[in-house]
Amino acid sequence: MERVAFIVDATGERIDCLLNPETFEVKRLAGIRASAAGGDRLVGRGRADDPVRFTGGGRTELLLDMVFDVELVESAGAPSDVRQLTARLWNLAENSAQERGAVRPPLVRLVWGKSWNVPGVVSAIAERFDAFSATGAPGRSWMRLKLLRVDEPEDGAARSFDEELAHAAVAAPDAERPAAVQVVGGGQAVGGGEGDGGGSGVRIDLLAAEALGSPMRWRELAEANGVDDPLNVPAGSVLAVPSPGSPA
Repeated sequence: MERVAFIVDATGERIDCLLNPETFEVKRLAGIRASAAGGDRLVGRGRADDPVRFTGGGRTELLLDMVFDVELVESAGAPSDVRQLTARLWNLAENSAQERGAVRPPLVRLVWGKSWNVPGVVSAIAERFDAFSATGAPGRSWMRLKLLRVDEPEDGAARSFDEELAHAAVAAPDAERPAAVQVVGGGQAVGGGEGDGGGSGVRIDLLAAEALGSPMRWRELAEANGVDDPLNVPAGSVLAVPSPGSPA
């Protein structure tokens, strides 16, 4: 399962999301307005519905619910404060770009695997924190982000899409991987399919890093094995590692 990334149009900066969105909602508002004369709204006397005016255009909004957790970051670069992971997404809602003498949020492109490639601007963002440390630093963030789609030439969309697919192929090559991994006590796991108990216990996301090359692919490992609750995998379970060409 591919991660979601935001590509800043002006600079080419890539902002990866820690996990795929928990939910993804798309809303379309058509170019329709209530008819009015002067400052007064026209009403349809004797009608079941008020008259409307078709203006063309419209608005498409994408609402993403995302989760960030410092525990899911590889230990070498794990921050103590989850805000270090989400700060760049907040910057996408700032008026940091200019157009015709006015300021506006930067144009970004939402890319998710081969299915989503949407240009837009971040119109709203909100964040809820929990898992606080003794010093008050939040360890987990529940973020809601609203993206407003904007127009772009068709050839530009196709070119950006091809570039992002090429980047993904280079950034995440399929390295040698084991055929299976075995879960040991307490929801931990170690590499190897023979149950020899070697190695140190790790979480399912670190198991995905060992088996699939990235801790962000823990959902892929869970889905391939029909695991509904990745935090409660029975001890002794042997999880098959999905092949590079699997549907997941």
